[in-house]
Amino acid sequence: MSQPPDGAPADGTATGVPTCYRHPGRETWIRCQRCDKPICPDCMRDAAVGFQCPDCVKEAARTSRQNRAMYGGERSADPRLTSLVLIGINAVVWLAVIATGWKNSDLIARLALVPKGTCESLSSSGYYPTAIGERLCTLGTGGDGHWVPGVADGAVWQLITSQFLHVEIWHIASNMLALWFLGPQLEAVLGRTRFLALYLLSGLAGSVAVLWLSGSGGLTLGASGAIYGLFGAYAVIAHKVRADLRSIATLLAVNLFITFAIPNISWQGHLGGIVGGAVVAAIIAYAPRTRRTLVQALGLGGFLLVLVALIAARIAALS
Repeated sequence: MSQPPDGAPADGTATGVPTCYRHPGRETWIRCQRCDKPICPDCMRDAAVGFQCPDCVKEAARTSRQNRAMYGGERSADPRLTSLVLIGINAVVWLAVIATGWKNSDLIARLALVPKGTCESLSSSGYYPTAIGERLCTLGTGGDGHWVPGVADGAVWQLITSQFLHVEIWHIASNMLALWFLGPQLEAVLGRTRFLALYLLSGLAGSVAVLWLSGSGGLTLGASGAIYGLFGAYAVIAHKVRADLRSIATLLAVNLFITFAIPNISWQGHLGGIVGGAVVAAIIAYAPRTRRTLVQALGLGGFLLVLVALIAARIAALS
């Protein structure tokens, strides 16, 4: 039997010609774009640029799954971070209120949610909702009136700023404790962007409910709308994954009792927040896997448009 020439491989391929790393008998000049291993046509996988080997494709899929949260969001490296930032913003605003007069701080009138402008007397407590403008307010109270503008007067920022405003220490403490309890859990499931959308849209839904359901001259403040939105979202997601709802149900029941048992608590904001949070969570959690991000973006954008339309309609009615 004849032997192959010295230096020639036994399978007959030319010396120095690369062969597929999975099929050593197949010559190839194609290499994986990631690991540079030679691959034959059967092992080539289309990539954004060139081709990849099956091992690199598998590794990329595994890594991609690890970096995605349950409902398509990018997994947060630290799920506590967004909640810590939100707590920090609330704390800074509260300290600013304390530093500028606490209960007499002008920040309260500027940042709290007032559906329609009111006239506050500086010499006595109470508002004069019948005042129709700043000049009439000053004249009608002997020169000591203070005009508090509302959303219908153009202070639309109050719909957002009121969510970060607190006066009493027990109010900010209870809200931030609930945020710390629920926030990191929800961010771990949703990802940072979706969690932030949940928080802000829930708070805005609470403000819209206040705008429609509370007195036109009432003043509302606090993060409770957004916090109740987290409760609503937690319940929807827990139901979706068939988790035990007893712990969240107990906590929610206690908060609902406080809402209706203690006077001067905005049940309107709590109601709007919990409904808004449930809607946002349902849009995120029940979006189909195919084109999930697009469906979620369109759903959340549509919900925002509904809230904006309700705000515009109420401003028109109050004006």
